[in-house]
Amino acid sequence: MASVPGGAFVGATVDSRERFYGAIFLGYGVAWVYVARRSPVPVVAVRWLAGIFLLGGLGRLLSLVVHGRPHWFQLVLTAVELGLPPLYVWLAGREGKTAAGGVHGSGTTTIA
Repeated sequence: MASVPGGAFVGATVDSRERFYGAIFLGYGVAWVYVARRSPVPVVAVRWLAGIFLLGGLGRLLSLVVHGRPHWFQLVLTAVELGLPPLYVWLAGREGKTAAGGVHGSGTTTIA
């Protein structure tokens, strides 16, 4: 629990829960890496992963409303979790349109 800003020792139950979440987050991160390395990027998978990310941010927002202001870093994380998913969905949609048009990406970007 020392990694939680403003956290304190809370016992075996919360420690167990946090270790479970650590494994889940590791799996979630591996899923993002797997999906991001596909060519073309699987748009449906990105939308699902972004939706899960957004739900985490909405959960933090609900906690803010119900229980009040957490540590400032949690507010930063909330902003990231609410802001990035729409960007990911938009970028995946662009990649999906490019792939649908028969262009699968050469790994390079041309800026005009």
